Amino acid sequence: MKTPRRHSAAPTLEHDRLAQADRGVAPWRLWGPYLSERQWGTVREDYSSDGSAWDHFSHDAARSRAYRWGEDGIAGVSDDQQCLCFALAMWNGHDSILKERLFGLTGSEGNHGEDCKEHYYYLDATPTGSYMKMLYKYPQRAYPYADLVAENRRRGKSAGEYELIDAGAFDDDRYFDVFVEYAKADAHDLLIRISVHNRGPDAATIHLLPQLWYRNTWSWGEDVARAHGGAKPNLASTGPRSLSAVHPTLGTYHLHTAFDASWLFTENETNTARLFGGGERSGYYKDAFHRFVVEGDTMAVNPAHVGTKAAARVELSIPAGESRTIRLRLTHDAKPPAWRGFDAVMAQRLGDADAFYDHVQRGLDDADARMVQRQAFAGMVWSKQYFYFDIPQWLRGDPGQPTPPESRWRGRNSDWPHLNNADVISMPDKWEYPWYAAWDLAFHCIPLAQIDPQFAKDQLLLLTREWYMHPNGQLPAYEWAFGDVNPPVHAWATWRVYELDREQRGGEGDRAFLEAVFHKLLLNFTWWVNRKDREGHNVFQGGFLGLDNIGVFDRSAPLPTGGFINQADGTSWMAMYALNLMRIALELARQNPVYQDMATKFFEHFLHIAAAMTNVGGDGTNLWDEDDAFFYDVLGLPDGRHVPLKVRSMVGLIPMFAVEVLDTDLLASVPEFKQRLEWFLNYRPDLAQLVSRWFEPSHWPDCEHQETRLLSLLRGHRLKALLRRMLDESEFLSDYGVRALSKVHAAQPYMLELGGQCFGVSYQPGESDSHLFGGNSNWRGPIWMPVNYLLIESLRRFDRYFGPEFQVECPVGSGTMLSLADVADELTRRLVMLFKRDTAGRRAVFGDNERLQRDPHFQDYIPFHEYFHGDTGRGVGASHQTGWTGLIASLLTLNPRAAEPEVDVRTSRPPVEAPAASIV
Repeated sequence: MKTPRRHSAAPTLEHDRLAQADRGVAPWRLWGPYLSERQWGTVREDYSSDGSAWDHFSHDAARSRAYRWGEDGIAGVSDDQQCLCFALAMWNGHDSILKERLFGLTGSEGNHGEDCKEHYYYLDATPTGSYMKMLYKYPQRAYPYADLVAENRRRGKSAGEYELIDAGAFDDDRYFDVFVEYAKADAHDLLIRISVHNRGPDAATIHLLPQLWYRNTWSWGEDVARAHGGAKPNLASTGPRSLSAVHPTLGTYHLHTAFDASWLFTENETNTARLFGGGERSGYYKDAFHRFVVEGDTMAVNPAHVGTKAAARVELSIPAGESRTIRLRLTHDAKPPAWRGFDAVMAQRLGDADAFYDHVQRGLDDADARMVQRQAFAGMVWSKQYFYFDIPQWLRGDPGQPTPPESRWRGRNSDWPHLNNADVISMPDKWEYPWYAAWDLAFHCIPLAQIDPQFAKDQLLLLTREWYMHPNGQLPAYEWAFGDVNPPVHAWATWRVYELDREQRGGEGDRAFLEAVFHKLLLNFTWWVNRKDREGHNVFQGGFLGLDNIGVFDRSAPLPTGGFINQADGTSWMAMYALNLMRIALELARQNPVYQDMATKFFEHFLHIAAAMTNVGGDGTNLWDEDDAFFYDVLGLPDGRHVPLKVRSMVGLIPMFAVEVLDTDLLASVPEFKQRLEWFLNYRPDLAQLVSRWFEPSHWPDCEHQETRLLSLLRGHRLKALLRRMLDESEFLSDYGVRALSKVHAAQPYMLELGGQCFGVSYQPGESDSHLFGGNSNWRGPIWMPVNYLLIESLRRFDRYFGPEFQVECPVGSGTMLSLADVADELTRRLVMLFKRDTAGRRAVFGDNERLQRDPHFQDYIPFHEYFHGDTGRGVGASHQTGWTGLIASLLTLNPRAAEPEVDVRTSRPPVEAPAASIV
């Protein structure tokens, strides 16, 4: 067993591994969960003339067609360039398809859009992947593919989604729990343990096929092959329990098994005869293992035991209630390992993981909350994915393949010809969203920075690289439309990651990181000012802004009325952006006074944006409605009229995000900045009076805070007015957080009549009832974690200035008066109760599904959904969005008081199974 000696400065062995990886001493991040869970149906694999990615490359085609840009699998891992991949395939003896990848509905098949129809859970993971654990629940009956498609197609938008558990797949407990664990003996030595538990009442058989294969880099022309070393990689049998894997750049690895397997070999090549009716019918193709195992085609596999895809097939007959385990090892060492030490290494790496999270979770005493947080962190690690996309090559096509349609040069992403990505990136969800999204990624970096700050910093740097960022300064939004506009939260995330990293580094901030991102964001800020401020008045029309269907109109499309929308949220995001860049510039100015000029520029820009929100275009139009005491979007019509869109939504709360508090020490370190600001505020008292408490010291009673100054879009009166809406349980405040739309619109939908057309918005606490943005994402009532997180953070900033004497009623009508810090704690507590057991032992995220609530084999496995029902807290949307929903891990760390025990629970570790019987 090989293990690093812990450096005296590292609190745990896992911290030491991170330090070794950061210094380049050992490549502990080389192998990780970088395999996608869905490569089919992605834009990268779409070579259609109409851009219909879901239809062009289907789940049915995926088993037979080689991917061009990536690979997928179940519980899979790969190297960080995805040359060599490992994942588990299985067959229960009844399915019509070998289970090699997760199944789900496409955007047009699901009654609420695309949806993965599987039950799987990320249970544990260290940031280097030195220990990882995942659970896949596999029915013993035939998987109901046709039933899932037909029933969801039959249901309308008003009905709930039809899930695998609803189809009876787990009735009578006739299913397998398949646990997959990985542990690293060293950076090039990966131990793999697969344990299968038969939960059913009778003995059952399962076929396991651990697969090792190479991503196809040799079929797309000489340029692609040359980039990966030129020579075609090769897998070959080296004995009854081992094979060799030789790659021109990755080197040679060996896969060893501790069991007698039936080795199968084929090529990772497209079966053109099956898919297109042409090509050679004889040969070895990607779907060979399906054909061999399920269809009994013995000619499908290569009897010479060589190829680019291999599987170690083993058939397990498992008595009722019992389990079996198999062991494998992927290593540089050609010598078969001594299997007696295998479990000891596994146990040590699990112990290392326990020690690491004991350190991360210090101060968080509630066992159930610790379990929730640990699974959230595990999801963050498991959701890393190798993302490869070369737009110029995608537009031109490959020499060895048919030429893409001419329409491609005028279609999706054709104006991003500089983009060439080939990196491990944090994904929102590796099935439903197996591509990065700019503002999602910014939020991901907050919990990631708590366990792996270098990876978080690298992610933020990555999006500003010249092969990501557009030459005009725009950040890429997401694969379906890189030119769409996400909220500009990159600067906020950069500053927060800098602060979290500084804390872990003992107070020494990584200024090189901060400065590098800052300079690139100057370009992005300029792009916003030049492209999204239509009339040059500092009022922004960001468009889509990631809030999907929150508005009256589709904000990413031309308005049916003509004209444009002056967005309260787009303008507020820009005010926040200006303050974020100002704060970064002030930090850099501590060592380089030149940055004081930049800080002043962004301060002045912030004030001009604030003024514009009150007097849009100089004609007196105000985004703040004094009668309603709320911010609204304003529709600018072609005839010059401005019409407020009086929808009480998160759009009107986002102005709270633009807040910054500057303390005495900081101001003393930047005297030129302070002098210029005071001059400007004296020169423009109209702006000073509108937004700033610059001349009024903090109201904290102790002298330490007396010189603290506030910059915000909201003075005390407007802040309290917004909070009266936000903290009213008949409007925004739910038992589980702040809704995206006021509940008042349930009884009073907003209706707008213009030009003989009627447009409306009503409260929809769960799934959307429209097809807008595919219908699987709804901002008209549910609870979303990222905006709730920003609300909590903003309240804490306001509290730093106003102090404990500034109190509001929470909830409205309760008579309970709380400081803003206490309100932030209360919102955190409500969000935490999405996942934690309540006093009745129920988790809100499970809704009314009694099996999930009560079954011991389900109740402690936590899904981290995309969003949550505005009234009940039930999880909605993508069920593995441990991207921004992973922010719950940060909320638990920043405010452990919000996780006070509700019921006794057994352990903080993810659920532990009884020792499994073994095949050795």
